[in-house]
Amino acid sequence: MIRKATLLSLTALALCSCQDKPDSSATTDPPATDPTPGTTSTAPAETPATPPAPVTTGTSELALEKDSLKFGFIKLTDCAPIVIAKEKGFFEAEGLSVEVIAQPNWKQLLDNVITGELDGAHMLSGQPIAATIGFGTKAHIVTPYTLDLNGNGITVSNEIWEGMQENDEKLQSDTPPHPITADSLKPIVDAAKDSGKKLPMGMVFPVSTHNYEIRYWLAAAGINPGMYTSTDLKGFTGGDIELSTTPPPQMPATLESGKNVAYCVGEPWNQQAVAKGIGVPVVTNYDIWKNNPEKVFGITKAWADENPNTLLAVTKALIKAGKWLDATEDGKLINREEACRILSQKNYVGADFDIIKNSMTGYFFFQKTDKREMPDFNVFFKYKASYPYYSDGVWFLTQMRRWGLSLIHI
Repeated sequence: MIRKATLLSLTALALCSCQDKPDSSATTDPPATDPTPGTTSTAPAETPATPPAPVTTGTSELALEKDSLKFGFIKLTDCAPIVIAKEKGFFEAEGLSVEVIAQPNWKQLLDNVITGELDGAHMLSGQPIAATIGFGTKAHIVTPYTLDLNGNGITVSNEIWEGMQENDEKLQSDTPPHPITADSLKPIVDAAKDSGKKLPMGMVFPVSTHNYEIRYWLAAAGINPGMYTSTDLKGFTGGDIELSTTPPPQMPATLESGKNVAYCVGEPWNQQAVAKGIGVPVVTNYDIWKNNPEKVFGITKAWADENPNTLLAVTKALIKAGKWLDATEDGKLINREEACRILSQKNYVGADFDIIKNSMTGYFFFQKTDKREMPDFNVFFKYKASYPYYSDGVWFLTQMRRWGLSLIHI
């Protein structure tokens, strides 16, 4: 089963060569209990016998098969490379006219790529693999480009935070030590379960890093987040809590209403909880899996085959956008505030500039009293961030297997 899943991951990551990440102090550290297997190489892609003659379009010299494109995104700050490539003219410089369209949820975004309503999209890193093995809508989805690393957080409601503080005196501070484990949450979970009411929590999609990160965080403290089975596609089986899907922009509202008492989501929706005074981020995914691949640019394999030069032009523009986003001067990110203002527009993320800025300009607010430097909370270019590593794909497959998803669909 594992071998079959591994082979399938090769097709899902068809547009990247397969090698391990470089060794460095900033290299991704996958969770210790789910080690990333060693990687192997695949044959290089075949070169067309007679490549199309180049034509000049803008600053690009590619014979574009298609130059008018529609890309989808979810309202999260890590859609930034696509938005910036449009707004700063990087797509245009490659001869591309791109419309960037917000989508209501991850499933509809994927379906719109599959049907051709969208040419490509900002996707969860697990979506290409999951779609290829048949989770949800089955389709062969590939990615040439990882959009970003890190960028998620786990936030708990004020009531849950107060209970965690009662269970761990180290948390009774305006600046408690981080990272915070779920150990102080376990007695609260156990008490709720014993009373016959499991605590409701949120994540954005079953094959998202958010789902696997909050499951990992809970399980490390002995809290069973539940299993997926052929008769339980919600993943509640055997769980001590009930972890369900919620679209990212709706997360703060669910916390405020009590529909969820905790969630794992990307920004700016953790910072929104801090700004509104309705919750406390307790850990970021940088502390769960440092430099994890968060989103990718996804297209169908058929689209990639039909539009190789266009895909190359798109990838070039995204690389330029990622480099612009991570540009520094004297160690300071010099373009992030401008990026935040662009993303704050209603047609993009639509959150307040100050809220987006709180996690995207080199620091992160865990509470209004707890602002910490976190320059790598969002990474778009450095550490070879844009390379879609095969080993990361295998890690997603291990998590799908760990929680029962791959056994349902393979």
